[in-house]
Amino acid sequence: MSGTRILQDEPGRLATLVRVALPVVPGVNRLPGVRKVRPGDFDGLTYRREHAVVERERVQAYAGVCGFPRRDVVPLTYPHMLAFPLHVAIMGDPGFPYPAIGMVHVANTITAHRPVAVGEELAVATTVGAPRPHARGVLLDFVTTVGADGETAWESTSTYLRRGRTIDGEVAPGLVVPDPPTGGVEWRLPPDLGRTYAAVSGDANPIHLYALTAKALGFPRQIAHGMWTLARSVAAIENRLPDAVTVEAAFKKPVLLPGTVAFAAREDDTGWTFALTDPVDGSPHLVGRTS
Repeated sequence: MSGTRILQDEPGRLATLVRVALPVVPGVNRLPGVRKVRPGDFDGLTYRREHAVVERERVQAYAGVCGFPRRDVVPLTYPHMLAFPLHVAIMGDPGFPYPAIGMVHVANTITAHRPVAVGEELAVATTVGAPRPHARGVLLDFVTTVGADGETAWESTSTYLRRGRTIDGEVAPGLVVPDPPTGGVEWRLPPDLGRTYAAVSGDANPIHLYALTAKALGFPRQIAHGMWTLARSVAAIENRLPDAVTVEAAFKKPVLLPGTVAFAAREDDTGWTFALTDPVDGSPHLVGRTS
């Protein structure tokens, strides 16, 4: 099943939570309009949003939470905020075979072709195709383009893992960052970071909000959003990056809140390599590189 849908308005947080939760409720998940297609019947889905305006107030709130300065162009990672409602709409669509709850964001690639100005009106489109094999299930690539007047200003690929039965095919190795940097500056993260980021991003997944809601989904306590860890890492080096740049990142180990992480970055002839690690044992939470 494939097709293109138009998202007219960004849904409210409650409506979003209800939409993504219903497909995992026994009985309800068999109702028309909720029941998912079978994975074998899925070959792609696209959601579009026209006339998405980059609002200064929202950009400034996001910049404050993620450590970016206030400017007249948006932070490198900000257009993901325009894409995220499309991701949720796809995951909640009956034409998408997997429930949103249980999808794990494992990697992200962002390419900026030019700065995006505050106040711009943009067209945003996200497409997800057929799943790819993974050792622990399947991978789904949510490919987003953001632009205006037929020009792509920014694009990204967000890769999600759905644990469970895999499919036939060769498993791709994913992002490999040889010898990522360790140590560096330590950041102490407060217990309400997930709620603070949820307020500016719209991503109110219960695993990020409270210890109780995170424990219900298998975590010892709430965890930081992966896209916050990427945004905060990019914010630490963004003033040394060109306007046109690609950033690749892999999310490794969840960051428990409250907690302390260490950020380190290293420049070489091809760009920057960076990592967010556990300051106690050096294990990586996130590894990334630019080009």
